[in-house]
Amino acid sequence: MSTIKILKGRWVLTMTPGAPVLERHAVVLEGERIAAVLPWAEAETRYPAAERVELGQHVLIPGLINGHTHSAMSLLRGVADDLALMDWLNNHIWPLEKKWVSEDWTYQGSLLSAAEALRGGVTYLNDMYFFPTAMARAALDSGIRAGVSINVIDFPTGYASGPDDYIAKGLAAYEQFKGEALLDWTSAPHAPYTVSDETFVKLRQLAEQHELQMHCHIHETQFEVDESVKQFGMRPLERLNKLGLLNERMVAVHMVHLSEAEIEMLAAQKVHLVHNPNSNLKLASGVQPLKALEAAGVNTILGTEGAASNNRQDMFGEIRAAALLAKGVTGDPLTVSARTALEMATIRAAKAMGREADLGSLEPGKLADVVAVSLDALECRPVYHADAQLVYVAGREHVSDVWVGGRQLLKQRELTSIDVPALLERSEAIVERMKTER
Repeated sequence: MSTIKILKGRWVLTMTPGAPVLERHAVVLEGERIAAVLPWAEAETRYPAAERVELGQHVLIPGLINGHTHSAMSLLRGVADDLALMDWLNNHIWPLEKKWVSEDWTYQGSLLSAAEALRGGVTYLNDMYFFPTAMARAALDSGIRAGVSINVIDFPTGYASGPDDYIAKGLAAYEQFKGEALLDWTSAPHAPYTVSDETFVKLRQLAEQHELQMHCHIHETQFEVDESVKQFGMRPLERLNKLGLLNERMVAVHMVHLSEAEIEMLAAQKVHLVHNPNSNLKLASGVQPLKALEAAGVNTILGTEGAASNNRQDMFGEIRAAALLAKGVTGDPLTVSARTALEMATIRAAKAMGREADLGSLEPGKLADVVAVSLDALECRPVYHADAQLVYVAGREHVSDVWVGGRQLLKQRELTSIDVPALLERSEAIVERMKTER
């Protein structure tokens, strides 16, 4: 069978900056990469022997990138709701993790999240969690791309005894899986309130030595900022800046409570920010000042956070929330257009991951991470502007087909790489044990 496939959709949204929505165009895949994006008739003429995938009233878009999640925590979905962040962490999440988290637990939760992601059009998960070998295996087994973390926190857990142990285990995992095409790696201090200056410097040096992005929760709550001022005499961002962490390698998650001066500094130092609108709303942490960040030119992307705080690892939900929330809190309906919100989950996110040369848009030569979204349903009709329809109307349930590196992982809503009944059986068995032995 030919390795060339012609994906024919009613619309193609390449996400190349400034490019219009293309109508009656095809995306041509050759092996793991995109060979061409061109009109239907031209595709038929140029590639007469290619396999054809007729997608009718579908929009073809680049695979969505989830800029921040804790994949294994899908096993904690709904375990503790309607709580403030520190109560949620200290009294519920951390005690459960200390008792239950293991290599197998992390693998099962990560595989469950990979399945949820693929069914929602997500082809890349930027993960942060313990047992990175488990996340790496789950990504390879499912076929999804992942940013796997060398995750560090200053106190002991069931995974490691302290900072040096976390780093050693993370580096061992990195060396074990280095070179796997589906995997990137990040140097991932948990947060300023859980990581010392000494550990931050070690992780900065690790990122520089291995040319990794960094991945860290920062300025998530006002409490975090106030406590930093009490303990260190400065806000967390000032502290991290003095330690040399704020640069184009840093992917800073949440970033809710920011001053004008901090926004200017972030723009100047090319720090990438992850907006997690639904998790921040649910935990009442606040709202990222997206209008001011956009005006300053900060590269801001989207993430779901983990299923324990957000419950839904739904990037369509984050895209829509980002566009609507920014308008609502500023009183400006022009803030964060539909196209901007989509960029935050595609081309901008690829830049934050250090992967803009390969991912984030449908362009010849880039990796063939492609998602087909059906606008055929009654609820999605009529279609005046396909890009806005993806943001304000369609949802993850309208994702029909997904390719990662040219390999089809979702076909007409069915996963091709994951045994879903077996996955659910194993996951439910873990959860039942947790319920019984809590």
